[in-house]
Formats: sequence, C-alpha cells, structure tokens
Amino acid sequence: MPIEHIASRDNPLIKQAVLLRVSTAERRAQGRFFLEGFRLCADALASGYVPETLLYTEAARRKYDLAPLEAVAGRVVEITEPVAQKLGDTQTPQGIFAICATCGGAPRFAFTAEGIYLALEDVQSPDNLGAIARTAEALGLDGLLVCGGCDVYHPKALRASMGALLRLPVMQAENLPDTLQANPLPCYAAVPDVDAIPVTQCDFTCGGIVVIGNEGNGLSEEAIAACAHKITIPMGGRAESLNAAAAAAILCWEMVR
Repeated sequence: MPIEHIASRDNPLIKQAVLLRVSTAERRAQGRFFLEGFRLCADALASGYVPETLLYTEAARRKYDLAPLEAVAGRVVEITEPVAQKLGDTQTPQGIFAICATCGGAPRFAFTAEGIYLALEDVQSPDNLGAIARTAEALGLDGLLVCGGCDVYHPKALRASMGALLRLPVMQAENLPDTLQANPLPCYAAVPDVDAIPVTQCDFTCGGIVVIGNEGNGLSEEAIAACAHKITIPMGGRAESLNAAAAAAILCWEMVR
C-alpha cells in the first residue's frame, strides 16, 4: 500500500483526527475513535480493531515494529513531528496514532448464567473508568455495563485501562434500571449505607451484577430500586465513602473471591 505524507497541521485528515480525540459527540456521530501510542494501537489490533487510518512519524517507524499495523490499515500516513505534536494528547507523544471503527473488536456483550459483571452509572472521570475496566479485566469479570458518564472510547479512559476497554466485553446502556431488570442475574447496588449488607457476606457463586454510581452523587434512586440487594464496603475509618475506582477494585475482588 502506498504511504501518504502529511506535513500540514491544517490538513483535513489531521483536523478530523483531532476532533475524534477531543469530542465524544464526534466519535458517536462517526462511529470511530482515536488511539495514541504504540502499545494501545497494537492492543487494539490484537483485540480485532483494524485501523482505518494509521499515522506515524519517521522516528516512530524506526523505533517500533509497525509492520502488523501497516499490513492491515486501510490508509497509511507518515506525518511530521509538528503534526504529531498537534495530534498528541500526552506530554511526549510516541508519534503513532490510529483511527478505528467502534463496531469491531471486543467480544459481543451478553449476560450469561452465573456470570459476574460490573455496572457503572454516570461515572464521569476517564481515569476512573479506565482504572475500573483494567481491574475488572485483571480479576476475570465477564463484562462491564456502562450507562451515561464518560465515553468508553475517550482517549484518557483507553490509556488508563491499558487497553482493557478494547478487550473486555462492554455494553453501553441508555436506561440502566431497565437493563438491570431485564436480566435474570441478581443485582447489587453498592451504597455507603451502614444498613446495607457488607459485601464480605455476599455470595456471588451464582453470578451477579454489582452497580456503582457517580463519583459525587452515588447511585440514582431508580438504579437502587432496580436492584434486589443493597451492599456496602465495611470501613473502620472516618471516611464515609471511597473513590469509585477504589470501591470497584474491592467489590470486584469480593465478587471473584
């Protein structure tokens, strides 16, 4: 495949890539997302996401083995360092980027009997979303259900997840209470409530869905009402609650333990 060359920061393709990087609305409208960094691009390919467009600098091509990505990319573009600086969302860009379609890649999400899942309602921070996905994958959860909040294809969320958001089955739900009620698995609302069941006393051997809420406001009343159980993390200190990612890590561990 012929390699194109782009030296202008105002090239239409570069402008489109930047829009995909910064805009959730643009990602959803186009059905595409933006990747930065060799490892993330390679992880995406290994997860079945074939780059529609691969962009790299001459220095990046010398440093990294880009042959597998080049072999399948629909369009290959060599860019200059100033263009890479415009595309980059990190302090020291590696000089490799990709644009992929959101429809390919990670396994299709499906609730299974005795499966264990995490559901997130309106989690806003891409760092939290990425960290939660990374933990869920590492501990062997069967999938992640996301409703509202941060876009799962947000570049910072993808980096924080170390590619887990591209490998783990993820469902994006429009209405979390309806989705929870439509499946046969028991649902557990995670709340900072002393009257809730301590998660250490829960039995997840028959599967279940643990639901975590927004960083500031927790779960909505509708989401709590859609769950058969309210659970909490016992805490002996003076803190009333935990960061969403920290709470998710403890809950995931208890689910698989």
